[in-house]
Amino acid sequence: MLKAYFWGLNHSPLLPKKKAILVSLCISILLMLAKFGAYFITHSNAILTDAAESIVNVFASGFAFYSIYLATLPKDENHPYGHGKVEFFSAFVEGTLIGIAGLIIIFKSSYDLIFPRQIFQLLEGAVIIGSTGVVNLFAGYYLIRTGKKHRSLTLEADGKHLLTDAVTSGGLVLGILLIKMTQIFWLDSVISILLGIYIVYSGYKLTRTSVGGLMDESNTDLVKTIVGILQDNRQDAWIDVHNLRAQQYGSDLHIDCHITLPYYYDLNQVHTEISDIDKLINGSGEHDTELFIHADPCLPECCSYCRMKNCPVRSEAFSGEITWTVDNATKNKKHFQ
Repeated sequence: MLKAYFWGLNHSPLLPKKKAILVSLCISILLMLAKFGAYFITHSNAILTDAAESIVNVFASGFAFYSIYLATLPKDENHPYGHGKVEFFSAFVEGTLIGIAGLIIIFKSSYDLIFPRQIFQLLEGAVIIGSTGVVNLFAGYYLIRTGKKHRSLTLEADGKHLLTDAVTSGGLVLGILLIKMTQIFWLDSVISILLGIYIVYSGYKLTRTSVGGLMDESNTDLVKTIVGILQDNRQDAWIDVHNLRAQQYGSDLHIDCHITLPYYYDLNQVHTEISDIDKLINGSGEHDTELFIHADPCLPECCSYCRMKNCPVRSEAFSGEITWTVDNATKNKKHFQ
């Protein structure tokens, strides 16, 4: 499983990402024009809500394209860890734009709730908005699938944005039909306000994820996967692993940890053990995944859980293995401490 995971990390060409974001950009422009067309024939404030968010889609897709270009640039002297972190910034910008659009929608709709406007041709508007929602639904799933495959937060963020747009469009169509049936036209602004709140919340979630990445928040799922693979392939000489951290910058993965080895191992033996861990983690045989492994010497207190057979310096009998978990592998101390 880990081999397939890291294979996806190590083989992330620019072309599929570029193609996906260009598709998103073209779709966003066409749907924006369609939604504004629907607004002009209906004068519906709720439809204007959806059209205004489409402007955000266009700007976000354009910035996403630029961030993907930056993320694929090679490492240089000024960026020794590569440029992948720009994807977090891209997601932050997109989340912020979504939130601002939602707030503008809420204020505009609140005003129109007090000073209502006449609405026309609701059924025609519902058909247009419903069609754009279906297109956004398929485009969103396409971007999310491509983003997960090539480990691109930017594509995933743009895909989630389009899915949000599809949901709001679906809610909007139901609202328009309700207004048509009841002839209660102030519902137009109420629906718009509710959709605006949902849009603000979606922007917050996206911004929260990006800030976590910019602040080097640990990737818990990734750490759990790594610890599981190390535990399943555990060697006797690997007495314990601790202070394990993992970060993903774009398609690049950086892992560092401490590994406790028998203190009497010479440098060649230590190098061999660390190389074995490196190959295990990389999985694919490529070394785009960077590992920084610090080797710690064992202490007498390690003997009780050390599995080394025929150890010449054992001071205490082996009493049982300590299973490696996210909890003990991420702490910065040996397992007896």
